[in-house]
Amino acid sequence: MSETVIKPVEDTRLSEGDHDRYAHYVRKADIMSSAVEGHEVIALCGKRWIPNRDPDKYPVCPDCKSIMEQLRGAQGN
Repeated sequence: MSETVIKPVEDTRLSEGDHDRYAHYVRKADIMSSAVEGHEVIALCGKRWIPNRDPDKYPVCPDCKSIMEQLRGAQGN
């Protein structure tokens, strides 16, 4: 008799409110400017917000991570 093993699969696609669960990649100059002037920044994935929390406490946004990996790969060519 064979057994079926069921493994949960993590869905990394982002829904409308999921962006707040992640840390996002943003240009360093934009972060510095936002800290001084208080304007919003735009992450690689398109999320717009005014940074006000410690990104080290959250996992990296899967969309930002994928885009960053593609950019790094393109720079190496």
